[in-house]
Amino acid sequence: MERRDAKRLQQRTQRAGFDEIKTLEDFDFTFNPAIPRATLLELGTCAWVDRRENVILVGNVGVGKSHLAQALGLRACRAGHSVPFTSANDMLVALRAARADDTVERRMLNCTASQVLIIDDLGLRPLRGDEPLDLFEVIRRRYERSSTVITSNRATDEWSPLFGDALLGSAACDRLLHHAHVVETEGASYRAKRAPKPRTA
Repeated sequence: MERRDAKRLQQRTQRAGFDEIKTLEDFDFTFNPAIPRATLLELGTCAWVDRRENVILVGNVGVGKSHLAQALGLRACRAGHSVPFTSANDMLVALRAARADDTVERRMLNCTASQVLIIDDLGLRPLRGDEPLDLFEVIRRRYERSSTVITSNRATDEWSPLFGDALLGSAACDRLLHHAHVVETEGASYRAKRAPKPRTA
């Protein structure tokens, strides 16, 4: 049974498509003490998945939002949940491409059938074409049925204008934030700290 459970976990983790395997234990909370450690450790229990709630991680570039999102995703995998990880750009590009070969419904199902969906870097670029409608449809289908984790450099009050339509943006954000844990990750860039310093003459 242990071997079977370990194999299933490995399969769930591989299917998730994480950029890297990240854990909450590996996260350096001391670098940016303002990041709410107690809140994130509580989220690490994955009780929010059972309640079909969302997690929104917003904050500056480089403070560890993607690390935390993937760490929560790994915890969800360990709890037995299906957890695909994708950037917002990759998801929307794939949906746009699916329209060209008439597989958009199948692609949409890939975005909406999982118990947890992690969307990284929402709002990094403007939405264009059918992307606002596609994003709204993903949000609408998941609302109160499953959990979504989103990372963004933009505050949540900046999300609605991304849709280019006030009503559509309001409807999307209302659904996303209705049952959401919004975690603000403030502080300096961890990547900048690790970057090599320029040589001096």
